[in-house]
Amino acid sequence: MIRTIIIILAVGIFLILSIPVLIALWIIGKYNRELKDKSSLKIVLWAFRLCLKISGVKVTVLNEENVPLDKAVLYVGNHRSYFDIPLTYVRVPRLTGYVAKKEMERYPLLKNWMRSLHCLFLDRKNIKEGLKTILSCIEKIKSGISICIFPEGTRNKVNDTFLPFHEGSFKVAEKSGCPIIPMTINNSAAIFEDHLPFVKKAHVIIEYGKPIYINELLPEQKKHIGNYVQKIIEETYFRNKGLV
Repeated sequence: MIRTIIIILAVGIFLILSIPVLIALWIIGKYNRELKDKSSLKIVLWAFRLCLKISGVKVTVLNEENVPLDKAVLYVGNHRSYFDIPLTYVRVPRLTGYVAKKEMERYPLLKNWMRSLHCLFLDRKNIKEGLKTILSCIEKIKSGISICIFPEGTRNKVNDTFLPFHEGSFKVAEKSGCPIIPMTINNSAAIFEDHLPFVKKAHVIIEYGKPIYINELLPEQKKHIGNYVQKIIEETYFRNKGLV
């Protein structure tokens, strides 16, 4: 319970005290977008690392060398916890925008930081708006900003299961030509979701798969790319389950 309270207080204090920082970054962005991006990334990485330290989480990372350092990528992962975002974000080697549900725009300050980090908000009920979000993701990839999508579309609340991966999520890689990086997360729900409302120590495994280039796949694999990537993540998940 103490960890939960400390994390809530830490996040609240950070958001409130960051108001003048957000204003300063907005001004800087008018003249130097690159400086704003680098500064935003460093600040948020610090905040996420602090939250993970408070939570007491231990993270084992496997095959991180599979992530290219010289180009933007599309990260694709399974999703069971709110902590999936800070757990994976602290590993990114370059500016990375996460695709979040549109409902996240309800939260002031948080949404400002997300926008500052090139996060995009997906309206899952509006196909036209959803297409616009995908097109924005493609443009960001082409400009050198990586994108992270959880193609199950929502947090899966059932342990050791996977919701179907939405095929539309992979249009970003198909249209931009960027590599897909499968991102398998084990045991993240043990931090919070498995015993709401308490934050507890947990051991999380994150494994990065080999880059997948859609144009190198067989026609059947291209046609069902969501299912193809999901199988890779499922196999990795159950292989790593014994490491937790």
